[in-house]
Amino acid sequence: MTLKECYTALGGNYDDVTARLRNEKIVQKFVIKFLSDTNYDLLCSSLEKGDYEEAFRAAHTIKGMCQNLSFDTLLNSSDKMTEALRTGNKPETAEIMKQVTKDYQQTVSAIKAFQEGIQ
Repeated sequence: MTLKECYTALGGNYDDVTARLRNEKIVQKFVIKFLSDTNYDLLCSSLEKGDYEEAFRAAHTIKGMCQNLSFDTLLNSSDKMTEALRTGNKPETAEIMKQVTKDYQQTVSAIKAFQEGIQ
């Protein structure tokens, strides 16, 4: 799988990220580094504990990473989560979290498939 195919699989914008970062090797480095980020786990555990302030920080960090890497699908759902937490719309977070989880799993699966192809 090429990096461009990885972006297609995860619902990202390859052209946007390569125009911004200007080097596919740099993009590749940060895409793979995404796998070691712990903010998704923090988001899940914070929501389970009812720590909405910490959940907001985790969702906002995920949103920022996705924006920088042009992971558009996960960006959209993490943005919705960030806004629901920012405005205190706690009942909405459970439904949004289902979409965040789906999009996160799609993103991680695509990156892992890409990573296996380059090793």
